[in-house]
Amino acid sequence: MCGIVAYIGKKQALPIIINGLKKLEYRGYDSAGVAVVSESGIAIRKKAGKVADLERLLAVNGFDKTSTVGFGHTRWATHGEPNDLNAHPIYDDDQEIIVIHNGIIENYNSLKIRLEREGYIFRTETDTECLVHLIRSHFKNTDNFETSVRLALNEVEGAYGICVLCKSEPGKIIAARNGSPLVLGVGEKEFILASDATAIIPHTRQVVYLLDGEMVTVTCDNFSIKTIGDEKIERALEEITFDLEQIEKGGYEHFMHKEICEQPESIMNTLRGRIRKDNGLVKLGGLTNVVDKLAFAKRIIITACGTAWHAGLVGEYMIEQMCRIPVEVEYASEFRYRDPIVYPGDSMFVISQSGETADTRAALKEAKKRGADVYGIVNVVGSTIARETDAGIYTHAGPEIGVASTKAFTSQLTGLALISLLIAQHKSLMPPNEIKKITDELLRIPDKIKMILDQSDKIKEIAKVFKFCQHMLYLGRGYNFPVALEGALKLKEISYIHAEGYPAAEMKHGPIALIDANMPVIVIAPKDSTYDKIISNIREVKARKGVVISISDEHNTDIDEYSDYSIKIPSTCKFLSPILTTIPLQLFAYNLAVLRGCNVDQPRNLAKSVTVE
Repeated sequence: MCGIVAYIGKKQALPIIINGLKKLEYRGYDSAGVAVVSESGIAIRKKAGKVADLERLLAVNGFDKTSTVGFGHTRWATHGEPNDLNAHPIYDDDQEIIVIHNGIIENYNSLKIRLEREGYIFRTETDTECLVHLIRSHFKNTDNFETSVRLALNEVEGAYGICVLCKSEPGKIIAARNGSPLVLGVGEKEFILASDATAIIPHTRQVVYLLDGEMVTVTCDNFSIKTIGDEKIERALEEITFDLEQIEKGGYEHFMHKEICEQPESIMNTLRGRIRKDNGLVKLGGLTNVVDKLAFAKRIIITACGTAWHAGLVGEYMIEQMCRIPVEVEYASEFRYRDPIVYPGDSMFVISQSGETADTRAALKEAKKRGADVYGIVNVVGSTIARETDAGIYTHAGPEIGVASTKAFTSQLTGLALISLLIAQHKSLMPPNEIKKITDELLRIPDKIKMILDQSDKIKEIAKVFKFCQHMLYLGRGYNFPVALEGALKLKEISYIHAEGYPAAEMKHGPIALIDANMPVIVIAPKDSTYDKIISNIREVKARKGVVISISDEHNTDIDEYSDYSIKIPSTCKFLSPILTTIPLQLFAYNLAVLRGCNVDQPRNLAKSVTVE
């Protein structure tokens, strides 16, 4: 959600900024803009639409391309509609203070009223303009750029990741964060600030992650970090470990397709080094010091948003069945608003691909405030949630660029399976040979996913049949009920087809009224203890002329009698079946969206990382 790229150094800033913004396009946005220091002041151009639209404007509208200081922004509208005026950068009438901003200023209205009384005129509908005038107001009083930003931020409530330029001090960029990520890349006499490390790695791997309440002042020679309370901070450099190639399409038409096909590798990366080859036991270094707390917790809470919440639902089945610990799964967006009952000693897992999800971070803070031990399941190393939790695991899925999560989801499921097995073995609830049986099967999952990916052409042909479909129902039971929810979400996200996921037995408690020849039903039906019940549900659909697409085990042919279309997957144990059953649903949604001409990697109105509430 929104993107920031800033450069100060010896090279031309504009190409670095534009290329950086392109690498952040996956985050979702509706306008783009740049500002660079020029001989006559600070030159600004901004445009509703894509970065390509901004490039065309820069090409025909004389712009200083030699500047070595500047920044750019991609905006996802919150306050004010997406148009040229509300696009960032936002600036005052004299273009003395120029700001780009990710996040939301929550006390915008009260600050705006005060500033209007002081004579400031608001030209845009954005909350960011309030911050611009607030900094300018302090600058008039202090004549010090850094102090003005710091004082303004002490008056602001809400989430922000900002970069600020000042016409009177053109060789300096000030950046700050609170709840919205910012990373400083440190090169040779050059510095790059970005909201995501993907914009930095073409230039340097040495970075500093800003923490909440911190601001950094950057010149072409050095940088210094302080809190907004004016306390100096010393921070060691960290190194980015993933490669640029990991975020390129690599010959695929879309990032989403690439990431679906990467799942054998991403799951193996989640597993690597975590299963002992001699006895199959699980070892998770990030939880070694807290496994005793987890094993004897009275309950475990899992909280997340969107796809990660669906992973949490599967985790509930895993932990309760394997570890015999009660689990509650909470929407992070609702958790802190309902006065939750959390006891000291409760254990909470927060799940987030980016490690920056605002609602999940808020739930994390609320749980810690109430005395819970909070653990993270995140993908992005060095992310805020990874730093703020007491312990946890990285999923190591690699960069996920497509907005609709695919490989992150299956890696989260894999991580939850490992955690469940770790607790079960610590409590001696499962015989060692049973644990080894499951971990051996876990290690076979990547190859089984490859077998499903080999059916891509068949799944594409099935998708063609439903190109003009308007509604779809997804049914599953047990471990695969959350997969039905996830499959329906994927379809909604990228193809804009209305879809709902239900426990199969709940169909006759309402959704069966929708079934007719125009309502396709996808049924997830692995050959497990719920299979006979699922067949009964399929018969109910067929009796009402519904069209059935079934997903079942490769050797299960009897389901074909009741299915209009059948997709077969390799058999596995029930704990792990959601990892496999989700793959054909991802491929189905992807192919259907492509056939409908949808923007698969950047669906309308969506952002990859939701860093505002």
